[in-house]
Amino acid sequence: MNIIFAGTPEFARVALERLLAAGFRVPLVLTQPDRPAGRGMKLQASPVKQLALERHIDVAQPRSLRLDGKFPDEASAARDAILAAQADVMVVAAYGLILPQWVLDAMGHAPRLGCLNIHASLLPRWRGAAP
Repeated sequence: MNIIFAGTPEFARVALERLLAAGFRVPLVLTQPDRPAGRGMKLQASPVKQLALERHIDVAQPRSLRLDGKFPDEASAARDAILAAQADVMVVAAYGLILPQWVLDAMGHAPRLGCLNIHASLLPRWRGAAP
């Protein structure tokens, strides 16, 4: 089974690592753009990106997925990457971007089984924007 993975922090890295260990093929990872961190405020890759690069997985880091937003070129490139990955499902774990309707609509075609959201909260009904 081919999986597109969308996530950013350490919690998401662990989820990606487990999917890979279980033998799932992950042709594409979506994660937040690199951010300044540490004393020198140098750009630092997210834990998910670091693992993806170690495993030679393609990484997309759009600042937004809104085709009508501030970064339509990045959103369009992400859409092309999602469709090209020909995944069966998308797993989302603490990604940090809201998935717009086009992503959910595309899930009927690629990934054909839709999206699964992993949430760390013990009380997802009461936590986060849309757990």
